Amino acid sequence: MKKTWASLIILLISVFVITGCSSSTSGGKQTTIQFVHWRGEDTAAFKGIISKFEKENPSIKVDMKVYPSDSYQAQVQATLLSGKGADVFASFPGSQFATLQKAGVYEDLTGKSFVKSFKDDLLAAGQADNKQLALPYQLVYNIPVYNKGIFEKEGIDVPKDWDSFLAGCEKLKKAGYIPIAFSGDISPSQFINPMMMNNQPDEKVFEKLEKGEESLTNEWYVKTLSQIKELQDKGYFQKDPLGTKKDGAAVLFAQEKAAMLAHGSYMMATVAQQNPTIKQGLLAPITVSEDQKVYDGIHTATFMLGVNAKSAHKKAAEKFLSYLTESKVASEYANKTGQLLTLNDVSYDSKELEESAKWLDKKTRFQPRFTITKEPISKAIEVSVQDVISGMSPEKAAEKAQEEVKRALQ
Repeated sequence: MKKTWASLIILLISVFVITGCSSSTSGGKQTTIQFVHWRGEDTAAFKGIISKFEKENPSIKVDMKVYPSDSYQAQVQATLLSGKGADVFASFPGSQFATLQKAGVYEDLTGKSFVKSFKDDLLAAGQADNKQLALPYQLVYNIPVYNKGIFEKEGIDVPKDWDSFLAGCEKLKKAGYIPIAFSGDISPSQFINPMMMNNQPDEKVFEKLEKGEESLTNEWYVKTLSQIKELQDKGYFQKDPLGTKKDGAAVLFAQEKAAMLAHGSYMMATVAQQNPTIKQGLLAPITVSEDQKVYDGIHTATFMLGVNAKSAHKKAAEKFLSYLTESKVASEYANKTGQLLTLNDVSYDSKELEESAKWLDKKTRFQPRFTITKEPISKAIEVSVQDVISGMSPEKAAEKAQEEVKRALQ
């Protein structure tokens, strides 16, 4: 009898162990990774993609956190350095990428199979020390969006030089439109790029500035600030442009109160959601005569995705990052958000993306401000735009900005 009971107990223990192991294997231990970015307008698209990823990878849960773009770096950097969050994160190119790279937060992605999914010539923004640290996901044109319907109605052609740009703005103003919707939180750092691209066509100008070989008090920069001030003085921005936020400027444009929006192609999908019938295009202010023009516009390879080097879940993080590069997933993201991507084999089906894609054949320059590696210098340039809009003379604003450059270089 004792032997029978002993055999039964052993059998029950064996069944329990086997059942327990089976349960553990089928249920698995779930890993939660944190995905951090600043594009709140992409939340719905990412939620759908994440849901599909989790179904295909039941052992991984993705927790998405979205911060405001203007405070993103400050909020995300502490999280990255702690190693307790932000397993997969987005970053801006330029000074933010340089700062995070120096802090050692990027896992080296060189040689990963999913890197081959990207267009080679658009990967440079995420490279440092011969390593691929971040993957630029979006291809953005940082030039104003314009209302094609309003331009057609008022008989305005896309301006080819500075005089025709001013003439178009004046015609729009007299017709009762705000010529250019400008936002204090976004436009100063965006609008400066197309405004300076032909005034100073040297693509290494800011690299020289950081070496002390160039100055913001030179004629090209003072001219750029003068032209921005001219737009303000002639009433071509809305009232209190610096007090207007990104979303507010977008509403003015979507409601067809403004004919241009001083942001970029990344806003076209948001505008289309607010006004599905609006006809949008892209244009860049040409600040020189037509025969002096070198560039048609500005592009940026941005929304750079990386894996936190201090993450405890690197394999899961890389699996999610790899998933985002798959053709069907990237196409879904592109068409739901209206973003042109840096990946190969993406299918576009929206009129906004078709419009953006036209710029692939134009001569565009990588966003100058994102070639700056020192954040105080980038900020000084942004503030100089705010200063002239606030009434400061272009010469004084340039001098003030150059003083900040000198401090940053010391």
